[in-house]
Amino acid sequence: MEQKSMKQCKICEEWKNEGIYLLISFICSDCEKEILDTDPQDERYQYYIDRMKRSHVSSLLIQ
Repeated sequence: MEQKSMKQCKICEEWKNEGIYLLISFICSDCEKEILDTDPQDERYQYYIDRMKRSHVSSLLIQ
């Protein structure tokens, strides 16, 4: 596995090769699947929302 292609997921903070970008934040395929499979009424869903908000705010502050 080549290190150059690995990116850090903004949800789980693990380094992964596959995933998507949501605006400027990388979300690994595992977290993407978890988000899509989680009912919006589930408390885990709010956790994912909070992680994404935090990620976008910190990215904007750095730039």
